[in-house]
Amino acid sequence: MTLMLTGWMLYSLWIVLGLMALDFLVGLFRSLRVGDFSPALIVGYLQDIVYYVFPLLLLASISTLDTTGWIVLTGYYIGALGVALKYVLGLKGKL
Repeated sequence: MTLMLTGWMLYSLWIVLGLMALDFLVGLFRSLRVGDFSPALIVGYLQDIVYYVFPLLLLASISTLDTTGWIVLTGYYIGALGVALKYVLGLKGKL
């Protein structure tokens, strides 16, 4: 199996990773400003990469096996939208 990230799939993955990075930086800034830095902050984002980004990459890699060409892609885009909304709402709560 090969990883097939094309077009909007690549853009949606960049949006998810960008929002994760922005949320991490805001959380890091807040924890350093308050003086309550914990390694759990970093471990939490590594865990989020495994729970949210890895399944998206897995869907991208099995999209070549989909004979219809749209079922797996729909799942990928719904998943990416869900993760992006999670981080947008998380950022809204932090700011």
